[in-house]
This record gives sequence, C-alpha cells and structure tokens, in this order.
Amino acid sequence: MATEAKYNLPRVMTVKELSAYLRVHPSTIYKLLRRGELPGFRIGTDWRFNAEVIDRWCLERNMKPSEVAESLRGN
Repeated sequence: MATEAKYNLPRVMTVKELSAYLRVHPSTIYKLLRRGELPGFRIGTDWRFNAEVIDRWCLERNMKPSEVAESLRGN
C-alpha cells in the first residue's frame, strides 16, 4: 500500500489579491516592494506573497490588514 505525501501548501497571493486584502491600490504594493518594505518573491516577472508572511508582517507593524491602508496613506 503506497502512502501519499500530503502537503499543506501556503496560500499565495498576487499583487491584485494582496492589494484587495490590504485595501490599498496595487501601485502602493509596488512602491513598498521597491522600498524593500514588503515581503514577497518573484516568479518570473510576477510578484507573489505568502499570506502567512503578510499576516506576520502586519502584526509586526502592530496592525490588522484592514489598518494597513490607513497607515500607508500617511507615508
């Protein structure tokens, strides 16, 4: 009997999905990436974001994802 390996792959978001999640414009996502302030990785020319890492990033900034938009407007 062969056992199947079961993997729990992390949820990965696109720029569009992340901008909706954080309630900011996609250009804000790109600006944060250029500044090196947002954790993400590239697949070819496209950016991807691990949801768990983004949630941790929000916690480190001491805010909920919905509060990120308010915080970033001040920059």
